[in-house]
Amino acid sequence: MKNRKLLVIVLVALIALFFLFDLGRFFSLDYLKDQQAVLDTLYANKPLMVIVVFFIGYIVITALSLPGAAILTLAAGAQFGLILGTVIVSFASTIGATAAFLVSRYLLRDSIESRFGDKIKTFNSNIEKDGAFYLFTVRLVPVFPFFLVNLVMGLTRIKTGVFYLVSQLGMLAGTMVFVNAGTQLAQIDSLGGILSPGLIFSFALLGIFPLIAKKIVDMIKAKKVYEGFDKPEKFDHDIVVLGGGSGGLVTSYIGAVVKAKVTLIEKHEMGGDCLNTGCVPSKALIRSGKLMQNIRNSSKYGVQNATGEIDFAKTMGRVHEVIAKIEPHDSVERYTELGVNVIKGEGRITSPWTVEVNGETLITRNIVIATGGSPFVPPIPGLENVNYLTSTNLWQLTDQPKRLIVLGGGPIGSELAQAFSRLGSEVTQVEMAPRIMGREDSDVADMVQQRFEAEGINVMVNTKATKVEADGDTKTLICEKDGETVRVDFDEIIIAVGRKANTSGFGAEELGISLSDKGTIAIDDYQRTNFPNIFAVGDVCGPFQFTHVAAHQAWFAAVNALFGMFKTFRTDYRVIPWATFTDPEVARVGLNETDAKDQNIAYELTTYGIDDLDRAIADSSDYGVVKVLTVPGKDKILGVTIVGEHAGDLIAEYVLAMKHGLGLNKILGTIHIYPTLSESNKYAAGEWKRAHQPVKVLEWVEKFHTWRRG
Repeated sequence: MKNRKLLVIVLVALIALFFLFDLGRFFSLDYLKDQQAVLDTLYANKPLMVIVVFFIGYIVITALSLPGAAILTLAAGAQFGLILGTVIVSFASTIGATAAFLVSRYLLRDSIESRFGDKIKTFNSNIEKDGAFYLFTVRLVPVFPFFLVNLVMGLTRIKTGVFYLVSQLGMLAGTMVFVNAGTQLAQIDSLGGILSPGLIFSFALLGIFPLIAKKIVDMIKAKKVYEGFDKPEKFDHDIVVLGGGSGGLVTSYIGAVVKAKVTLIEKHEMGGDCLNTGCVPSKALIRSGKLMQNIRNSSKYGVQNATGEIDFAKTMGRVHEVIAKIEPHDSVERYTELGVNVIKGEGRITSPWTVEVNGETLITRNIVIATGGSPFVPPIPGLENVNYLTSTNLWQLTDQPKRLIVLGGGPIGSELAQAFSRLGSEVTQVEMAPRIMGREDSDVADMVQQRFEAEGINVMVNTKATKVEADGDTKTLICEKDGETVRVDFDEIIIAVGRKANTSGFGAEELGISLSDKGTIAIDDYQRTNFPNIFAVGDVCGPFQFTHVAAHQAWFAAVNALFGMFKTFRTDYRVIPWATFTDPEVARVGLNETDAKDQNIAYELTTYGIDDLDRAIADSSDYGVVKVLTVPGKDKILGVTIVGEHAGDLIAEYVLAMKHGLGLNKILGTIHIYPTLSESNKYAAGEWKRAHQPVKVLEWVEKFHTWRRG
């Protein structure tokens, strides 16, 4: 312990002396040029002394993580030339970096591991497995400052010898580029020297080196991941897509538009979950439920004796009619006409460039995995004995369940709970968390829950389902709530606790495609898996499980797959909207209050109550709120939540504003038709403006008007 304290004191003293005596003034280009003649004379008379002093100085500067290493590297080129300068700097910089690495390890590693051991366990595991490659990458492509790499790597379990060797090798190319630039600096003795071809070439190298280095790293990664596979000499396809949902369809469409040869493989139904079991059928069912609710509430519109009865079989029949009407948009025929080769069958990836389907092997440059997700079913004892429903199979119902349990309080569970309740089922919604719609702010979730309870839904939060019992025709869900056992009888139960990625059954596991901690296919910022020519989009990779996000990702996957050799495009997640189609609807884009607090982001909150809006009052839908988060003191929008009628449509104005950097002042200055629900956006902007009016200026304006009136 005493030795560590002494070392800290020495290090702090040395660093303090460096800044106290302003030693940094010696590490500038101007000083280097001014002293060039003196240094040349000294080097000519005592070359060994100059080399030794320079070598030791470089080590000290690097070991103490002081500024100046870049200037010293240029100085080495100017003084010693390309070959000798590179040798000196290569060894000095590596020795200094290793010294900083060892100091960090000695002083900090044990305390960091003891305090954050669980959090850095995965990181250390990755370092043990691929630490040398990670280090080589950051040395070759300096994403982080080298001194920071030295300190951080000292906290890991990488071996000192490995650190030294990889650092020397990884920094060598960059060292040569900087030393070469230094050799050209030594030749500048007039303005004309600045335009010398050698100097221009040297600084061009400095500019393009990171790009070249990145390409080298990509080639090394590719060689490593493709080891053991034989790449075909010719390809029959540009892209083969697995999955005909939103992500797969958009990928195929884009590929066909740019005249690529694309094959789309779908083993079930075109359109994926959204068309067949998700967005479309649920919205059709919600519409029927809303109509029944309107009939129940018709007296407030002056309509007397309005009645209605649900024919559940016909209601579900209409759901399938809606699916059938939209189906041609996603059909085999349409995509065949667009130029996509559509195959109905079960595709299997057999190598990074081959996919087998129906006994045929397709050879392709790129593969896009768009296999989607499926309902997650928790391991509740007895559940398998009651023919439970999920969002996949509930659409086959023809008899309305009298007593229905919806297990799950997320968007899917909440939408289905309200829809079935409005159609006449006795619905109990069971949620383990403290509230339903846990991704929303608590006040927003409370608004929805209050509506549910007012409509007769039995909402049970803080309730954990522990067991299902079946005794003849009697089926019971056993729950634990506040330490007590609660029994809920039911006729049908819908499991809606979330979805899992479909990552197996098509060769991904056998090939070695990496998965994330969440069980989704791991992708980089460009939709690429650990195989650079295999991409993934949609629910199978996340991070958002929305149809429109899958389509958004598909554009990046298709363009990066087809044209990535020229330019790659990073997937943009900055402005992702979504909506839950309960009544009231809840729509969001950007941050809400919960997110901002969790991320420690400062914000101002502006709210506008829709109960004040003329059109909402006229429609008797005067409930809900617009919540806008802005940068403190500015009109820049950080996020918006809208609760109310047609919130999913109203949010679009804010999506556009955030996407293109428009603030609330722009929304306030935009004419909105009267009377419409969209005026709520303008009035919310007006509330912000009222809170930021220039009080002092207005006081002087008032005095001015008083003066003019005499």
